[in-house]
Amino acid sequence: MAGRKRLTARDWTAAALAALARGGIEAVAVEPIAASLGATKGSFYWHFSSRDALLESALLEWERTDTDDVITLVEAEPDLRRRLRRLLAVALGDGTRAGERVELALQPAAGHPLVAPVLARVTQRRLGYLTELFGELGFGPEEARQRSLLAYTAYLGHAQLAHATPDAAPAGADLPAYVDAVIATLTAR
Repeated sequence: MAGRKRLTARDWTAAALAALARGGIEAVAVEPIAASLGATKGSFYWHFSSRDALLESALLEWERTDTDDVITLVEAEPDLRRRLRRLLAVALGDGTRAGERVELALQPAAGHPLVAPVLARVTQRRLGYLTELFGELGFGPEEARQRSLLAYTAYLGHAQLAHATPDAAPAGADLPAYVDAVIATLTAR
C-alpha cells in the first residue's frame, strides 16, 4: 500500500456522483468504482456499509451542491432581478455541469426508494425558493407559484435539450441573451 493515497468517504462519494452522472443509479456499483479509484472493496467497506449507503451519500452531496450551495451563491446578490438572472444562468450553465447530468440520470429512477425522497426535497426546495423570489418581485402567491413552475420546467427542458440535442440548445455566447429573454418572459406583467 506504500505510495497509495488513502481514500476518504468523500472520494468514494465523488466517484459515485461521477458514475451516477455517466450511467444513472445502475452505474453506482462498488467494484467498478473501486477500480476507477484504484482501490479495493475493503476500502469501500471501511467507509460505507453497503452500495445503498454510497448511493445515499452521493444523492445527499448532489442535493447540497446543486441546490443548497447554488441558493447560497445566488443569495449573495442583493438585487432581486439580478438574483433571478444569476440563478437561471447558473442552472442553465453550459450543459456540462455534473449536477445537471446527475439530475437527468435521476429522472428515470424517480420511483427508486432512495432517489424519490431526495428528488422530492430538491424539487420542493427549488420551487419554494423560486416562489419566494417571484413573491419578492411583487407577484401574489398563486402567480409566484405559477412562475416558479414555469422557471423550473424551463430549466429541466433546457437540460434535456442540451443533453439530447446539444446543437439545438442555446449555449456559449448565445446563452446570456437566452437567459435575459427567459427572465423577461417570466417577470413580465
